Amino acid sequence: MAAVALRCWRRGLSQIWSNGGLAALSSKRPQADRRHKSTVQFDYTGHGASEGVLAEGSIGTWKKDVLFVLDELVEGPQIMVGSSVGGWLMLLAAIARPEKTAALVGISTAADHIVMSFNSLSLEVRKEFEEKGEWTVPNKHSEDGVLKFSMNFLREAENHCVLQSPIPITCPVRLIHGLKDEDVPWHISMQVAERVLSPDVDVILRRHGQHRMSEKDDIKLMVYTIDDLIDKLTTLV
Repeated sequence: MAAVALRCWRRGLSQIWSNGGLAALSSKRPQADRRHKSTVQFDYTGHGASEGVLAEGSIGTWKKDVLFVLDELVEGPQIMVGSSVGGWLMLLAAIARPEKTAALVGISTAADHIVMSFNSLSLEVRKEFEEKGEWTVPNKHSEDGVLKFSMNFLREAENHCVLQSPIPITCPVRLIHGLKDEDVPWHISMQVAERVLSPDVDVILRRHGQHRMSEKDDIKLMVYTIDDLIDKLTTLV
């Protein structure tokens, strides 16, 4: 886990999106007309720079990682920025710690996506994977070209799905998604926007954006979006 200053945002954000991670940014009011902007960037257990084995993780375990950061490593309400599964985790953390959540920025948010994708398979195909005890999914971003999910992972993930009912989040929410995303369909961000209870929700669809949203203009959009939220939140104090 590492803390980085605003001048490192472009580099840090690019790393977060590439790893499907999550960051927490302070939204405190500045002193003497100088606004302090800092971020705690982290990878959940078994992912990126963190210790542990990815295959042994779960949505519940990773949610605990995020809550640990909110409870132990940062002070006051945070703007949480999450990419892919990190976007799912930021929603879960915001539900669990509303007092620690100032705003959310989701990039290619993958809320419930793993569970919905598996359940969309035919009954016959699901039974085949259940007998094997593992679901194998082609993925161009992984080293061996596939992602593997155990049946235990999928069953545990079902306990953390958020799209079946209204999502009790009332802070500002910004969702950025690429229309060319081949890993997580953009309509998931639309579903999140429809279900959160917040009156302040914007969805930004990038016509040529892909899942990692790592192009220069994508990163600029993220920084501008976060900056705008900080301005909004500090003027409300």
